[in-house]
Amino acid sequence: MEVSVIKIGNSKGIRFSKTLLEKYNIKDKVMLILEKGHIIIKPLSTPRKGWDESFKDMNDNSDDKLLFDDVFEDETMEEWN
Repeated sequence: MEVSVIKIGNSKGIRFSKTLLEKYNIKDKVMLILEKGHIIIKPLSTPRKGWDESFKDMNDNSDDKLLFDDVFEDETMEEWN
């Protein structure tokens, strides 16, 4: 696909169509990879964005308890010694 390089202030850039933005799930940022004379543009994915605040809220609400014991009754820790 051929696209034009346009002037943006003192810089230059390219525009992505709405279709491309939606198809490749491009939001606010992308990753540029410079490789062997090529520029690769990849969507930047942040699947865990906001988790730190959610974990803090869970702790504040005392909702961060284990659902089951992390050591079972028949489990011994001898193999870890």
